[in-house]
Amino acid sequence: MWNQVYDPLGNPWLSALVALIPIAVFFISLLVLKLKGHWAGLLTVVSAIIIAVFIYEMPMDKALWSFAYGAFYGLWPIAWIIIAAIFLYKLTVKSGYFDILRESIIAITPDQRIQVILIGFCFGAFLEGAIGFGGPVAITAALLVGLGLRPLYAAGLCLIANTAPVAFGAVGVPITAMAGAVNVPAIEISAMAGHMLPPLSLFVPFFLVFLMNGFKGVKETWPVALVAGGSFAIVQYLTAVYSGPELPDIASAVVSIVCVAVFLRFWQPKNIFTFDAADGKNTENTKGASAALEIKKHSTKEIVLAWLPFVLLIGVILIWTAGWFKDLFVGAGGKLSTGEIAQEAGILAASVLKFDFASLKEVIQIPPAVASEKAVKSLFEIPIINATGTSILIVALITIPLLRVKLGTAVATFGETLNEMKWAIFTIALVVGFAFVSNYSGISATLALALAQTGNAFAFFSPIVGWIGVFLTGSDTSSNLLFGTLQQLTARQLGIDEVLFLAANSVGGVVGKMISPQSIAIACAAVGLAGKESELFRFTVKYSILFVIGIGLFTYAIAFYMQWLIP
Repeated sequence: MWNQVYDPLGNPWLSALVALIPIAVFFISLLVLKLKGHWAGLLTVVSAIIIAVFIYEMPMDKALWSFAYGAFYGLWPIAWIIIAAIFLYKLTVKSGYFDILRESIIAITPDQRIQVILIGFCFGAFLEGAIGFGGPVAITAALLVGLGLRPLYAAGLCLIANTAPVAFGAVGVPITAMAGAVNVPAIEISAMAGHMLPPLSLFVPFFLVFLMNGFKGVKETWPVALVAGGSFAIVQYLTAVYSGPELPDIASAVVSIVCVAVFLRFWQPKNIFTFDAADGKNTENTKGASAALEIKKHSTKEIVLAWLPFVLLIGVILIWTAGWFKDLFVGAGGKLSTGEIAQEAGILAASVLKFDFASLKEVIQIPPAVASEKAVKSLFEIPIINATGTSILIVALITIPLLRVKLGTAVATFGETLNEMKWAIFTIALVVGFAFVSNYSGISATLALALAQTGNAFAFFSPIVGWIGVFLTGSDTSSNLLFGTLQQLTARQLGIDEVLFLAANSVGGVVGKMISPQSIAIACAAVGLAGKESELFRFTVKYSILFVIGIGLFTYAIAFYMQWLIP
C-alpha cells in the first residue's frame, strides 16, 4: 500500500509551489515557447511524473499506471466522442446538406453575432446538458466554421459560450456525483448553484458579441442577447432551485432557442455583421443589402433533411442518458439509476469491458483531502454500446443512407477524420494522463489544501480550487469528486454553510473549462487547428482568469455579506 502525501516538503506553501511546477510548464510551453499541444502535454506529463516519484515518493510503477489509466480514459470515452462528432459533421458536409442547414440559419438571421449566440450558446448548452465531455464544443465549433467563422474564433467563442451550462452538464452529473461523495442532497447544491450561475448565464451572450464586434456590436444586438441570456438564466434558476441538477441545461437551452427564434421574427439588428473567414476582416451590410448574401431558397423537405441528423442526435442522446437505458448495462451488484442495487445483471452488461489496474488498488487517499481513507479508482471500464460516442456514431450511420452518402465516401470520410485528428487524439491522451498523475499522486490535493490554510479568505479561493480542478482534469465532475470533501471540511471549520463552497467548486470550475488542456485539444481538433493549441490558449486564458476572480469575489460576498442568497 502507498498512502498519498500532501505536504512532502514539510511546509504546505513550499509543497504547493513545487506542485505548481507541472502547471507552470504547461503555461510556459503554450504561452512563451508556443509549442504544439502534444509537445506541451508531453513536457507537462514528464514533469508531473518526476515530481510524483522524487518529491511525493510515489512508486514509479504506480505513477506510470496512473498515466496509463488517464491516457486510456482520454481515448475512451473522450476522444471517441470527438471522432464520432466530427465524422457526423463531415458526412453532412459531404452530402451537401450542410450548406442547406447553414443557409436555413442565415435565413433566421444572417448576422453572425446572433448565429454565435444561437449555436455556440443556446445549442451548445443543450448538447452540454445532454452529453458533456467536450462533445458540445466539438459540434458547435465545427458548425460555426461551416457558417464562415475563422477556426480560431469559432473554437474560442464556443469554449467561452460553454461556461454557463457546465455545472449542470451531462444531465447534472457534476452535482449529483459530488452530492453522493459528500452525502449532501443534490437539490441543495443545485439550488445554491442556481443562485450563483444566472448572472454569468445572462452575461455570456453579451460578452460573446463584445469579443466579435466590441461595444458597437453590443449596442446593436443587446435586445437579442438579453432575450437569449435572460430566458436561459430565468429557466436555469427555476429548474436548478425547484427541480434539481438534471434539467437546467436542457430546459434552459430549449426555452432560449425558442425565445430567440420567435424574437427574430419581429426584430433584426439594423446592421448585419459577417466575419470574412478568408482575410479575417469584419464586414457590415445594411439590412437592405443583405440580399447580396444570395441565400438560396430550399424546399421544406430539404431543410428538414438537413436538420434531421442533429434532431436524431438529440433524440438518441436522450435515450442514451435515460435511466432505464443505462440500467441495461449494470452488472449484478451494481447501482441502478433508481439508487437500488441490481440483483441481476442487465441484458447488455456483457458489452461493458472491464480492466483492473491492480497496482492502483494500493494507492490510498487519506484525510484531510478525504473524509476517510479510500483507494483511488482502479477499475477501467469500456462501455462499447452505451458510450456517448457510440450514440453519435449510430446517428452518423443512419445519416449515410438518409442523406444518400455513398458507402465508399463514408468510409473514406471516417479515415479522413482519424487522419486529421491523430495528433489531437495523442494530445488528449497526454493531458488526461497528466490529470490522473496529478490526482493519484496527491499533487492536486496539495494545491487545494494550501489554499484551505487561508482562513476566511478561502471564501474567495473556494471557486479557484474548482477552477484548478477543472484545469487539471478537464471535467467539472472530476473536480467536484476530487475536491468536494475538502470544500465541505473547510466550510465546517470556518462555520460557513457547506453548500456554498460545494456549489462554488462547481461554479468556479465552469470557467476553468475554457483553458483546460483537454478542452483546448478538443476544440482545436474540431476546427482543424491541431498543433495550434497555444494560439487558442492565449485567446481564452485571460478571460478565464478574469471570470474566476469575479466568481471568487461573488462567493466571498455571499459568505459574509449576502447570506440570504444561500437557500
